[in-house]
Amino acid sequence: MKIEFLSKSQNESFARVVVASFVAQLDPTIEELADIKTAVSEAVTNAIIHGYDSSTEKVVIECKIKGNTIEIVVEDFGNGIDDIELARQPLYTSKPELERSGMGFTVMETFMDEVSIESQKGKGTKINMIKTIKVVENEE
Repeated sequence: MKIEFLSKSQNESFARVVVASFVAQLDPTIEELADIKTAVSEAVTNAIIHGYDSSTEKVVIECKIKGNTIEIVVEDFGNGIDDIELARQPLYTSKPELERSGMGFTVMETFMDEVSIESQKGKGTKINMIKTIKVVENEE
């Protein structure tokens, strides 16, 4: 699945719901679904706030299902990240004037099984998140 949308803050909830709908075919628990929605929300917010500042550009989300694992890629083509390791540190924000908490990557890493980040200054950022949905045995 692939969607593109404008980097407007109101599209963050749209992205979250679309990904949740796609993931629903794996029959996740409510907790797993909430984890995925939260991670997507943080990744999309990162693209909008940090990737594009205040300009309106394109954000792309791609989702792939392999077995009971979902891979979600959120990509922007904006500013990029100077120092990925610094950006991953809890409480770090490149926008302190916006009163950002600096917990976006920490939240993504908490709720997903794997998170990797690729970024190039002036070319954008790609966040790849993976989560395996636990298979529940039917009780009979």
